[in-house]
Amino acid sequence: MAEPQPSFDAAKYKQTQREQWNRDGAAWRRWNPTLDRWYGEATRLMLDLARIQPGQSILDIAAGAGEPAVSAAARVGPAGHVLATDLSEGIVELARQVAREHGLSQIETRVMDGEKLELPDASFDAVICRLGLMYLPHPVVALREWRRVLKAGGRVTVVVFSTPELNSWGAVPASIIRQHARLPPPVAGQPGPFSLGGPGVLEGLFRQAGFAHAEVRAVPAPHQTASAAEYVQIAREAFGGFKAMMTHLPPAEHDTVWAKVEAAMRRFESPGGFEAPGECLVGAATH
Repeated sequence: MAEPQPSFDAAKYKQTQREQWNRDGAAWRRWNPTLDRWYGEATRLMLDLARIQPGQSILDIAAGAGEPAVSAAARVGPAGHVLATDLSEGIVELARQVAREHGLSQIETRVMDGEKLELPDASFDAVICRLGLMYLPHPVVALREWRRVLKAGGRVTVVVFSTPELNSWGAVPASIIRQHARLPPPVAGQPGPFSLGGPGVLEGLFRQAGFAHAEVRAVPAPHQTASAAEYVQIAREAFGGFKAMMTHLPPAEHDTVWAKVEAAMRRFESPGGFEAPGECLVGAATH
């Protein structure tokens, strides 16, 4: 008899994610200018495909530290409304601060689970989610909830990463960390950065959730910095997923692992700087 496969504990995972982003959210905000440069093209396409108009009401899921809520708020204008939500109280507070700094009173922030929205039916013109859906344990459940709160004809648009082969910025460090930490391969149904990047996966999720007219576009997202060392600094500070993979390692070993990552990432250095390949998928569908 084959040994039973380990099961994925979604509740424990969500709690870990919440704690992680409460710790690491400030670093994500600190590197926001760099992150917005990396993901800016995908973000703009996501907002374009959402067909946002002045005066509309927009729901931002897994909002992070202010983007894309700020960009969405600029499109809906002062007569519109953007509700930025996240599972992490710390991240939500950062988004609130960013909205205040930009003078955007049309942005509201609330702590909320993207799979269980405490919101009325048919109350938003569009739902957006940048780099969040692939980290939710039950993406179809989440999308059905998002469809529930959308008005008829409303749009859902998301950004996810594509496959590991096209995202060396993440696949190379993850492979080194996994090997050093002796981590088992992900179990079935486990969320992660590349869990929704395969051919036809996003379209299938949209259909299962009841959406129509699904479309998915690939957008290059190279991760550019001055050097491999700077990239590793950003990854070490802002990419909580890498840190989560090393939680059971003694702190002294973390430096060893990151040194190995930096050595491996130097292959992407050139006289012009550092550029690791990356690709996002931008998906959209209609209620």
